Amino acid sequence: MEVINESIYDHPKYYDLVFGSDVAAELNFIGEVNAKHMNGKATRLFEPACGTGRLMFGLARRDYQVAGIDLNEKAVDFANQRLEKRGYKPSACVADMSDFTYVPKWDLAFNTINSFRHLTTPKAVREHLSCMAAGTKKNGIYLIGLHLTPTTVEPLDEESWSASRGHLTVNTHMWTNVRSPKKRIERFGIRFDIYTPTRQFRIVDELVMRSYTWRQFQTMIDRQGDWEIEAVYDFRYDIKKSIEVDSSSEDVVYVLRKK
Repeated sequence: MEVINESIYDHPKYYDLVFGSDVAAELNFIGEVNAKHMNGKATRLFEPACGTGRLMFGLARRDYQVAGIDLNEKAVDFANQRLEKRGYKPSACVADMSDFTYVPKWDLAFNTINSFRHLTTPKAVREHLSCMAAGTKKNGIYLIGLHLTPTTVEPLDEESWSASRGHLTVNTHMWTNVRSPKKRIERFGIRFDIYTPTRQFRIVDELVMRSYTWRQFQTMIDRQGDWEIEAVYDFRYDIKKSIEVDSSSEDVVYVLRKK
């Protein structure tokens, strides 16, 4: 099989398929968070690290005003083309989520699946949370979904899944290359095995992410000062069941309230 060593983010068509399976649940959850935590008053939504814009598009279809940023130009182009094709404003921009300004301010922001962890230094994290606070209206909400590092159970070291659309199939495998609790850096190998009627090939990449135990995340929010944790949910996205985070927690979504 042909092997290509490139960023998975440079292949938005395949990335969108691979990570698109939870879109409906995420969209419903964002709407439910709006209803429960903002009394349904959020109309302007923002997504840092918006990627291919699958959530932006889904929310635009639900009559929200949406905007987003991402570092990858190919992903931003894909997102804007998706929006324009259906008659919506192309509102994704290329920007660094730890160094940006965006106006007008939004009511609710979301960063649902681990993109937050691409901020690998304390400085980048602080600057991101400050940028988000500057762009969020008073008492606005920021949703952060991520995989915490459990300390009383073994973390998951690898996973595989498959996704198909029409004549395209992508088999994905992800595994841990390095886990360094002291440096709080994790390196994950990831590959897409892509099958079309005329070609079979593999894209191989490595993702570098900052790790968090539940205490480390809590301490970070307390020290940064602009946000407070209002509630936490797990990846079942059940708005009726907020959870208590502890040393065994792994897949969580924090609801942060701007002070």
